[in-house]
Amino acid sequence: MVDFRLDGRIALVTGASRGIGAAIAEALADYGAHCILVSRKIDGLRQVEEKIKQKGGQAQSIACHMGQLNQIDQLFDEVKAQHGKLHILVNNAATNPYFGEMLGADEGAFDKTFDVNVKGPYFMIQKAAALMTETGGGSIVNVASINGIRPAPMQGIYSMTKAALISMTQAYAKELAGRKIRVNALLPGLTQTKFADALISNKDIYDYAIQSIPLGRHATPDEMAGAVLYLVSDASSFTTGTYIVCDGGHLA
Repeated sequence: MVDFRLDGRIALVTGASRGIGAAIAEALADYGAHCILVSRKIDGLRQVEEKIKQKGGQAQSIACHMGQLNQIDQLFDEVKAQHGKLHILVNNAATNPYFGEMLGADEGAFDKTFDVNVKGPYFMIQKAAALMTETGGGSIVNVASINGIRPAPMQGIYSMTKAALISMTQAYAKELAGRKIRVNALLPGLTQTKFADALISNKDIYDYAIQSIPLGRHATPDEMAGAVLYLVSDASSFTTGTYIVCDGGHLA
């Protein structure tokens, strides 16, 4: 039988207070993982934590800003002190503060996007790999985007960061394979999240976007969770350095 169970494993999911991150965390907890829920603010995490616990799962919440390296250091100090190990890391947290032509973006928007979407995951993996190495390996999933393959209009900087995250996934996969750490990525298409609300709620933009999706609709966050469950479980034990596209056929 294909084994998707995660019993006894410690999983850390960033950006877990809502949307895709929350759906991933709930799925991992449903399959037995103890989920460490991470986001910039603790309030939203508490709701996800309570939902997991009501279903009989294990979860805890820790606030951490992915663009602040000192906070990432503190996060892993706490994880090591409390658990002494880490088996799963899902880098889902991201930001997209600027919507417009690249020629009009200022340095602040550029830096914020790269700090959270690239620098944060880079050093999260550094820290996670050190801890995973001590306990025999693990699995890392970076939540990128189809924008990393095909840049979206008015989202040039965001798309650049997601392309970097895909490249980072492949580079880390090669470096960490000898440590029994697998690194893969998820590339969501148009999904009902806070980021996508502006697109989905605008009928003209939405109708235009849907024309390029063969399935003829957008996704819900829970439709992303199954791919991540596969990538972090033993079912994907020979899978590393690649990505799964969940986009309704947009890139086909």
